[in-house]
Amino acid sequence: MGENVHTLPYGSWPSPIAAELAAAHDGHPEFVGFVGDEAWWTEPRPTEGGRRTLVRRHADGTEESVLPAPWNVRSRVIEYGGQPWAGTLVDGRPVVVFVHFADQRLYRYEEGGEPRPLTPVSPVGGGLRWVDPQLRVERGEVWCVLEEFTGDGPTDVRRVLAAVPLDGSAAEDRAAVRELAGERHRFVTGPRLSPDGRRAAWLAWDHPRMPWDGTELVLADVTDDGTLTAPRTVAGGPEEAVAQAEFDAGGALLYVSDRTGWWNLYRDGEPLCPREEEFGGPLWRIGHRWFAPLDSGLVAVVHGRGATALGILDPETGEVVDAAGPWTEFAPALAVHGERVVAVGASPRSAYEVVELDARTGRARVIGAEHDDVVDPAYYPEPQIRTFTGPAGREIHAHVYPPHHPGCTPPGAELPPYVVWAHGGPTSRAPLVLDLQIAYFTSRGIGVAEVNYGGSTGYGREYRERLREQWGVVDVEDCAAVALALAEEGTADPGRLAVRGGSAGGWTTAASLTMTDVYACGTIIYPILDLTGWATGETHDFESQYLESLVGPLAEVPGRYAQRSPAEHADRITAPFLLLQGLDDVICPPSQCERFLDRMEGRRVPHAYIAFEGEGHGFRRADTMIRALEAELSLYAQVFGLNPPGVPTLELTK
Repeated sequence: MGENVHTLPYGSWPSPIAAELAAAHDGHPEFVGFVGDEAWWTEPRPTEGGRRTLVRRHADGTEESVLPAPWNVRSRVIEYGGQPWAGTLVDGRPVVVFVHFADQRLYRYEEGGEPRPLTPVSPVGGGLRWVDPQLRVERGEVWCVLEEFTGDGPTDVRRVLAAVPLDGSAAEDRAAVRELAGERHRFVTGPRLSPDGRRAAWLAWDHPRMPWDGTELVLADVTDDGTLTAPRTVAGGPEEAVAQAEFDAGGALLYVSDRTGWWNLYRDGEPLCPREEEFGGPLWRIGHRWFAPLDSGLVAVVHGRGATALGILDPETGEVVDAAGPWTEFAPALAVHGERVVAVGASPRSAYEVVELDARTGRARVIGAEHDDVVDPAYYPEPQIRTFTGPAGREIHAHVYPPHHPGCTPPGAELPPYVVWAHGGPTSRAPLVLDLQIAYFTSRGIGVAEVNYGGSTGYGREYRERLREQWGVVDVEDCAAVALALAEEGTADPGRLAVRGGSAGGWTTAASLTMTDVYACGTIIYPILDLTGWATGETHDFESQYLESLVGPLAEVPGRYAQRSPAEHADRITAPFLLLQGLDDVICPPSQCERFLDRMEGRRVPHAYIAFEGEGHGFRRADTMIRALEAELSLYAQVFGLNPPGVPTLELTK
């Protein structure tokens, strides 16, 4: 190998991982389910306008994209959506209901036919939206969450459990939609029915709480005419977050609660496997599933501390046996049928795949979206799982991806540039999985450090609560501590450190550029920049009071909102930056970027702003992702003095 190794400066290594390749493999399968014996799931199509299609795996193992373009299986309830489809067999043939993104109507699909709408369009505000459907064929209904806008404002909205007729009689008639329970809470998840059909359970919460702060597990009786009566709270509360609830085959109520400081599994109130690890997570999308009860009484679980495994829990012994295989991360997506468990798993060497586990034998295999090495895996980054020490001695979890190329080595003692990645949420976590966007940089000689800063999930409630009223402080400090530690230990070049992130990570990036002098530049992607504007009507209902816990009550600490907002301190930014924004973003609207740029006027700080038509919160179209990645690399090239081959130069304004 020696004679084929080229000595080239960091950042100029030729890489086969082009932006087109990274974009084409963005996104992953989600929302697995069974229709009869067949596993079905949703899958992204970045090159088809970023739509989500429904994939069916036939008995012979072949996969079929069931719905052609432009059908887009994706809900907009709470803007982040959730479980967008459900299916079953009727007379031996699949019947599926799904939400179509463009109009948010619920549709019924049967093979050989065109999807038919089941719900009407409403001209009011954001209209009618649906999520987390449960088919009740015996009643001729689908039960789900209805989000109904009552006015033009983003918070003019109500959410109720509702039943939609499967015969299409509500397609033009809102009155034909049956509301199942009174409107008692601001937020609800879809109802889960007991095996005898006599009880229903769901989760509910209210402003200003987010679902990881506290939720209520509501249990109600189901009357003969199909209404939900006598609802009562059986678990949860303002400071106890129940993340999921299901009935087992015997009718016992299973749920995940963090009452001990860790999300653990309970059956009728009794802990099944008390451990200092997570069997649940943040409910960003309605219908996330971390566990699924099997007919045998065993329970499939996604669990772990930091990274997650797929296992089978025996409730009688409290033992968990994990599936063997290469996967180091499982998404909160599970479906069961008999003793078959379908999940979505990934590793640092493979993107997310659809995995089937046989609960009897413990054998796991890939059955869909199988990872395909589109380039030689020798170019994949090799992550290090690290724990750093932050201010006051606190632990900070991170994944460090050093520059990695099979045919290139740097000259002499040159230290590499590093980019700190701040994840979104912020109540979320960077998973340990193959990401071709990270590989895009590491294979060119630029290191990446993903920081699971204080406030991240996966490490217990106490770690999560570090960010309470400290957003813009703890996240910024933790990212800086990791960057400086990498520089001090000789891993990274202290003069060539950058920071980047999207959404809440965009906020952390912008705040880092205003509050610290650690970074030479930054990439700010669909960010929050002005806390006061965001807290007073600029965002959607779900997160409209998130800042009450992240920053503090606006009525009590208005000065803190101004003090921490990058838009208020544009005068402190001296480092070049790239700002990327979708023009259809209703979560972090473009107006935030525009106000921020107005305040940069005349500052003579090199920067670029690229706004993308037709993109919302989170880029989904291949052409957008290509332009964004190449622009980011060009920023680092110009600031760090790199020479990556074949990358268009980003024009920086001064």
